Amino acid sequence: MLAQLSFSALDWLPILLGVALAYIVFGIAGFGTALVAGPVLIHFMPLSRIIPLLVLLDFVAAFGNLLPSRRDVVRGELLRLLPCMFVGCTLGVVFLLHLKSDLLLLLMGLFVTGYALYGLAVKVRPAHLSGWWALPMGTLGGLFGALFGSGGFLYAIYLSARLEAKDQARATQVALISCSTVVRLSLFLIAGVYADSSLLLLAACLLPVMFIGSWIGRCLTLRLSREAFIRLVTWLVLASGLALIGRYLSA
Repeated sequence: MLAQLSFSALDWLPILLGVALAYIVFGIAGFGTALVAGPVLIHFMPLSRIIPLLVLLDFVAAFGNLLPSRRDVVRGELLRLLPCMFVGCTLGVVFLLHLKSDLLLLLMGLFVTGYALYGLAVKVRPAHLSGWWALPMGTLGGLFGALFGSGGFLYAIYLSARLEAKDQARATQVALISCSTVVRLSLFLIAGVYADSSLLLLAACLLPVMFIGSWIGRCLTLRLSREAFIRLVTWLVLASGLALIGRYLSA
């Protein structure tokens, strides 16, 4: 069965490590899998396969995180963001399945680099945002989530400026990402992406790594400063984004 995946033994090592690190970050921050795993996986498969693959894994991981925190979800904010997120997700899936792979490589490199620079440069997040900010944040979050696999940081910025309780902000963000995953999964299913049996097989092979990474991430939240760990990962993400841009320019 594994022969269908056409990866060598040396290929599996960075793939497994990239996915494991991605879900360690997910276990801590609740988002960011594609920002970490995407730059690694893109050396072995196109972005149009990477995002549907990570959506499958995110679907399992997100609902695992949602169950313990569902009572803290603020439904008003969730319902305000969901329609905008759906519009953004739909646009993102259309772009992902129709844009050329080399252009997507450059766009992902620019997106990842921009996100990392923002994370490193901006120390102070907005203290308060109007509910109208749900329109751009929800739409762009859905667009980036479908196109690059990570719009969660926009949801985090919005919710942290709308909700004072950190538990409520995190729980609502997890619920929103869970809904986003369902929307993206449904759109990819309708588009026929999951008719590819090798993609489903690869997702099944990576499920144990996803579970281990998520478990490690949850354990680290009890021992390490979340801010310090995310800052370290942001530097890694920046290096990955610059490497993608360099790969595009050298092609």
